[in-house]
Amino acid sequence: MSDTPTVAVFRPDDDRLERAVELLERLGAEPVPDPMLAVEATGTTPRTDADYVVFTSKTGAELVAEAGWEPGDEIVCAIGPATADALREEGYAVDLVPDEFTSSGLVDVLQSEVGGARVEVARSDHGSAVLLEGLEEAGAYVHETILYRLVRPAESGRSAELAAEGGLDAACFTSSLTVEHFLEAAAQRGIREDALEGLADATVGVIGEPTAETAASRGVDVDVVPEEATFDALAHETVAAIPSQSG
Repeated sequence: MSDTPTVAVFRPDDDRLERAVELLERLGAEPVPDPMLAVEATGTTPRTDADYVVFTSKTGAELVAEAGWEPGDEIVCAIGPATADALREEGYAVDLVPDEFTSSGLVDVLQSEVGGARVEVARSDHGSAVLLEGLEEAGAYVHETILYRLVRPAESGRSAELAAEGGLDAACFTSSLTVEHFLEAAAQRGIREDALEGLADATVGVIGEPTAETAASRGVDVDVVPEEATFDALAHETVAAIPSQSG
């Protein structure tokens, strides 16, 4: 391995990937950008009869603006600061952001408020069941609107090849789907087992326990799950956990 650790990053191919690459470079790593998610917009918008509208991503915020969503008196909730900032940039007011930037964190904040309320969850087609189930258990009437679908880019898989060759020092998985798509890309190339072996020798960081559980169920050992569910925290803690290159 080289003195500069190679770190795979799977953000969508937009400003999020650019920022992730810049951050990893500042942390002294060699980024391996390998987008595992591409967005296919549905053109839909949240229903207008809800008491609460929940957004779970920056992408969702941008797409509802493009689709012309006009909120009424709903309480607008964002799963975390990045989503909240994106909503505000599009001109929407944000009423609630949980302290824990996860589906369970959002449920914890809302569960005492949403009994009997209509809650609209606007997100991708691969959202966690934790959010819907938690809100329903709290007594809410929950409706889900699919704003976009997440698909694997056809050209993805560079990081899987590097892992299979033993040349990957770390990987930063941001969702369960990035784990699944990484392994799909490896399988498509006939290198799934070799890629898994490469990950076993690397430092694997993930955002959130659901992603950690997905990884474990697919045979991927997870080394880092930052308390704060942001890419910034994931990058810092994963790079810090890479064994010294001098040994």
